[in-house]
Amino acid sequence: MAPENKMLAARALAQAVEAGDRDLAVRSARILEQAGLLATDIRMLLLTEAVRTGDWAAAERYVTAIGEDDVFSFMLPVLRAWLAFETGKGDPMEILATAGSDPLAAAYVAEHRPLILLAQGKEAGAAQLAKVADGAGGRDSRLRIAAAALLAKQGRRDKAAELLQGDETPIVAARRLLKAKRPIPGAIDGARPGIAELLVRIAIDLHRQNVTPLALTYARLSTFLAPENSETWLVTSELLAAREQQAEALEVLSHVAPTDPFAANASDGRIRLLIAAGETETALNEALAAVKAGPPSIADWTRLGDLYGQLERMDDAAAAYGRALAVAEQQGTEEGKWALWLLRGGALDQAGNWPEAKAALEAAYRLAPQQPLVLNYLGYSQLERRENIEEAMRLIAEASRLQPDSPEITDSLGWAHYLHGQVHKAIPLLEKAVVGQPADPAINEHLGDAYYSAGRHYEARYAWEAALIYAEEEDAERLRAKIETGLTPTLASP
Repeated sequence: MAPENKMLAARALAQAVEAGDRDLAVRSARILEQAGLLATDIRMLLLTEAVRTGDWAAAERYVTAIGEDDVFSFMLPVLRAWLAFETGKGDPMEILATAGSDPLAAAYVAEHRPLILLAQGKEAGAAQLAKVADGAGGRDSRLRIAAAALLAKQGRRDKAAELLQGDETPIVAARRLLKAKRPIPGAIDGARPGIAELLVRIAIDLHRQNVTPLALTYARLSTFLAPENSETWLVTSELLAAREQQAEALEVLSHVAPTDPFAANASDGRIRLLIAAGETETALNEALAAVKAGPPSIADWTRLGDLYGQLERMDDAAAAYGRALAVAEQQGTEEGKWALWLLRGGALDQAGNWPEAKAALEAAYRLAPQQPLVLNYLGYSQLERRENIEEAMRLIAEASRLQPDSPEITDSLGWAHYLHGQVHKAIPLLEKAVVGQPADPAINEHLGDAYYSAGRHYEARYAWEAALIYAEEEDAERLRAKIETGLTPTLASP
């Protein structure tokens, strides 16, 4: 093959995989294979095609070839174990044990051992899976749902229900499917979905190491193998978005069915992408549709509240957060309620309803008296209104003790001292806050007011000018007046 044709085939392969065009990618890979180009990514693609079509002899050849590259040898125990499961050639558990002391291989083996046991119908699989899922971080729900899907498919519905405990939105959705005796998508019952699960996990890990182009390749390969696994599409979308391919990232999410347990995650992804593209109204319609589809979850109402907030519809935002709290109350969910009260309080505050805002913030404080965000917001909002200054100072001082490096909290504490007439204590704190957040107009204005009150008029004007660079127009007029005439009671920072 002429060099230019090899280059064209290689370029076509890369573009086809990135675009999710499986047929073109496989044709290009075959051409490159025949030309003697045996890069690992070509072998991985051809392995996935062999597994997809059930050509186990070819799959075994490609796994052997992949093993020639030491960089990818960590995959071999899991790949070979799933092939052994399909072909009956060898014991998958013994093959997994060949990972030995290799920590990278062992991390993937730990996840796939219970998955293979479950696929074999063995009792030990569910308990092992639950233990692995507990340490899987963000993949906890995915592993539990995949296992529950298989158990339900095998008729072991009681065991499936044991894995679907919790209030996470996907878990609740999967539990609903189980109770309705409907199939739960995403079961890992063989080499095809099993190897897809390995590939998507590798994609996640590569992305964490900022190897996003290769991560996208593995994510796309996982979609070729198991398009019914919503995680493959969610991860692919995230990786495309990381490469600023917003339209492609949106299109990919359309492959997640509305009835999938992770449909809410796909909706979240669509909303984030729409917001990033400046299509806030479309994003709002998406969030409203999720609520109307029902029964709406805490996450559905919270997402809607966040969008109303971005559109500056603060009364609507507060109402949505209130609905989220009502769902939490109905479910008996205590975790995260303080944050919902804080969000509701903030929305009511911005809507101009201070009495109800204060009540909401105090509810957040009762639930989370050691949460710096709550302490600072409740304290500072009272400072702004020049009420309960002693109590406000106490709250902010406690927030600062808990989070001393926060510029926002340090600013609040400095401003509290200023309003209390302790300018000498205020200035060092406000200076520290400005160093941490030099582009914050409020902090710069606070520092300017403190400087002026201390007789340091030149430095005050410098701080006000810094604030003016980033200030909203409603604050800019006040800052210009201070720069021109100096600080007066009517020009004091709010």
